[in-house]
Amino acid sequence: MGEWPSQTVTHFRGRPLPEAGVPVGYAALMERYGLILPLPPRLSAIAGRHHPVSNEAWLMQTPRHQPDASLASQLTYALRYEGIDLSVLWQIFSIVDGRELEAFVRETPTGTFARRTWFLFEWLTDRRLDLPDTGKVRLAPVVDPQLQFALSKGEPSPRHKVANNLPGTPAFCPLVRRTPAMVAFEGKALALRAREAIGRIRPDLVARAAAFMLLNDSKSSFEIEGERPSGNRTARWGQAIAQAGSRELTVAELDRLQRIVIGDARFVRLGLRQEGGFVGVHDRESNIPIPDHVSARHEDLHSLVEGLTQFARLSAEGGLDPIVAAASLAFGFVYIHPYVDGNGRLHRWLVHHALAAAHFNPPGLVFPVSAAILRQLERYRTVLESYSQALLPLIDWRPTPDGNVEVLNDTSAYYRYFDATAHAEFLNGCVEQTIEQDLPSEVHFLEAFDKFSKDVQEIVDMPMAKVELLQKFLAQGNGKLSQRGRNKEFAALEETEVTQAERAFAAAFGAPQEEG
Repeated sequence: MGEWPSQTVTHFRGRPLPEAGVPVGYAALMERYGLILPLPPRLSAIAGRHHPVSNEAWLMQTPRHQPDASLASQLTYALRYEGIDLSVLWQIFSIVDGRELEAFVRETPTGTFARRTWFLFEWLTDRRLDLPDTGKVRLAPVVDPQLQFALSKGEPSPRHKVANNLPGTPAFCPLVRRTPAMVAFEGKALALRAREAIGRIRPDLVARAAAFMLLNDSKSSFEIEGERPSGNRTARWGQAIAQAGSRELTVAELDRLQRIVIGDARFVRLGLRQEGGFVGVHDRESNIPIPDHVSARHEDLHSLVEGLTQFARLSAEGGLDPIVAAASLAFGFVYIHPYVDGNGRLHRWLVHHALAAAHFNPPGLVFPVSAAILRQLERYRTVLESYSQALLPLIDWRPTPDGNVEVLNDTSAYYRYFDATAHAEFLNGCVEQTIEQDLPSEVHFLEAFDKFSKDVQEIVDMPMAKVELLQKFLAQGNGKLSQRGRNKEFAALEETEVTQAERAFAAAFGAPQEEG
């Protein structure tokens, strides 16, 4: 066990500070107790001057904010300014003597931070401190909603006189910070904007646009995985996406969805893994795994996935921000990686489930989030790796004879508790794109196609399938029918009819762009 930080530093565990300072709060706790875990996305330090500059990675405070070199003082600072980091707290509570925490509570028995720490200790460890129940005092929320997203309705804990507004259980509970980006997205009221946009569109166009976007999301989800499935398989997965949120999320339901994703399961073991798992490649000569990400141990899967399903229920019932819930569920699932195959598509399905369960989507409409992800795959991978890459050095593993991995240390807490802020910011951007770009674009296309179809039918009587083909040919030819189209598929059209069709296309979809 080390000492409390007291010297100014310019780096902390490889992370540079914007200016020299003394680490405090969670950084000080990590140093004092020698905690081994991914660095929280934002830490705190006390600068030597009275007007320090903070950044995304560091909250720099003035000397008057310096906490004492004690567990109680550093925990109080962390909860006051940094919010709750369950990963840090879980490790600390596994190390410290409960009597030290009991002394903290007895010193300030009605103090908000003492009561919150007391509750979190008993909630995380399932161990009871030797303390009497709190007397009459106003309930305090466990999660400060000014710092982090939490349930709008918390469950009262009479013993601690706190309202438990944590969005999950000790088995699974990611948290999201209220960063400027998250506050800005919250102010955009995306769900309301989607409903307002839908209200300005004819119902028949909405239905057709919804059908296209659903199929597009299904195709895109497979394409992200580098797969090109059959039309039937794509349609089946589209139907599963359309049903998201209509059933309670359970392990059995996830198993059912995996069967739909896989289709032909002759070469894939279905159900929760019964062996290790990783994402990466193998050395060509030795077949030794080269992981980019190591999945949760198979011994922990049932607890983790049950915790994930409880998080889904609590977040929907308790009014957690739907996009925060969706990001926490989806990215938590993909880090756990509970199946041998199908994890990526199920991960993105969980986004739809959380949004639908919270009634975020307008009725009958699925946001094509996978299509938005596909357009920005590099950023998607960066967000995924923002946690998995930090986790990799902390996992002790060895290769197995069959080319898999066996994890040797207890890693369960890494998957139960993580900061999902970057993931929620990314997902908010994807949802905004679908509302601001995908929906208007599809509606505009349908309106243009209807006009084009009507004008073509006035030129020549043509089956709808042929009209659709003609539109595709003209789109590919920048408004002009190709020589192949004139000679083969539309050889029956007279030259004047071709010219009229091209004019109809330009009137509906816009004049062709000049090359130059």
